[in-house]
Amino acid sequence: MIEWRGTALGALRGTRTGPAVTYGLIAACCLLFIVSPVSGLNPAYGTGDEVLAAQSAYFHRWGVVPAELMRGGSGALLTPFTALFVHGGWLHLLGNMLFLWVFGAMAEERMGHVEFALFYLGTGYVALLGYAVVHADQADGEQTLVGASGAISAVLGAFLFLFPRSRVTSLFPFLFFLPLRFPAWIVLVFWFTLQWLAARAATEGPGVAYLAHVVGFSVGFLYAWVRFRGGDRVKTPAAATEGDSQP
Repeated sequence: MIEWRGTALGALRGTRTGPAVTYGLIAACCLLFIVSPVSGLNPAYGTGDEVLAAQSAYFHRWGVVPAELMRGGSGALLTPFTALFVHGGWLHLLGNMLFLWVFGAMAEERMGHVEFALFYLGTGYVALLGYAVVHADQADGEQTLVGASGAISAVLGAFLFLFPRSRVTSLFPFLFFLPLRFPAWIVLVFWFTLQWLAARAATEGPGVAYLAHVVGFSVGFLYAWVRFRGGDRVKTPAAATEGDSQP
């Protein structure tokens, strides 16, 4: 497992609106989670078996069921969009939003608000679709997949291409969780390798769709490479190596 707690947001200083789409996505995910039966904060869903039944229905209604998506059932084709705003618990939500906040702001600043929004939704859809294609006929093809991880993985892939030398403060368990600063390319390549190895080992479990992470990251990196390889790439933003801002 790998976690990182910050990257430079100084490149956004002086902008008029800041990363409005990134903040909007975070706000939408948090608000929808709070009012959902999963948060445990909405008394309308009752308690005990009632809330468990409500949670199951909620995941099935808005999440991706690979077998149903491949059959093209009613409304199934829209679920890769809706699933991006559904999370399975507080840790799932907070972990995803931390990654989005840390890496989404600078990616949005580079792409622009509209392009970043379309990029996020489009790559998130492709990541979940890719997972569904592989798992539709497997034993877990009827299990529901939720979360923004596929889209956020795409953001990480784009960030790797756009800002490979910006420094990221990381916590590595095999280094006793010491906070160490590394270039983004080291951290993100290491993260991608872990996801790829986990996907190849078929260690998918409830709520852990490693293949969706791999697909999202790959599509995000490829998009940034095609879109910005003609000289628009930012190797090291001036503020990216000075005065890191950490959440």
